[in-house]
Amino acid sequence: MHILVAIKREERKLEKQLGNLNHKLTGLRAAAKALGHSANKELTATRKRVLSAAGRAAIVRAAKKRWAKVRKQAKKVTS
Repeated sequence: MHILVAIKREERKLEKQLGNLNHKLTGLRAAAKALGHSANKELTATRKRVLSAAGRAAIVRAAKKRWAKVRKQAKKVTS
C-alpha cells in the first residue's frame, strides 16, 4: 500500500514539473514571437579552426623545449 502512495506522490511531483516547464515554454515562445523573424534564424555551426603549418611548427618547438627542460631537471635530481 505504501508503494502506491509513493507512486502517486511522484506522479503529482512530475505533473507539477510539467506544468512549470509548459509555463516557461509559453514565455519563450512569446519572446520569440515578439522578436519576429530574427528568432527564426537557425544557429550556424561554428567553423573548425585551422592552424597554419608555421603555427603548428612553433607549438612543436615550444613543446620540445619544455620537455627538454623537464628531462634536464629530472636528470639533475637522479644524479
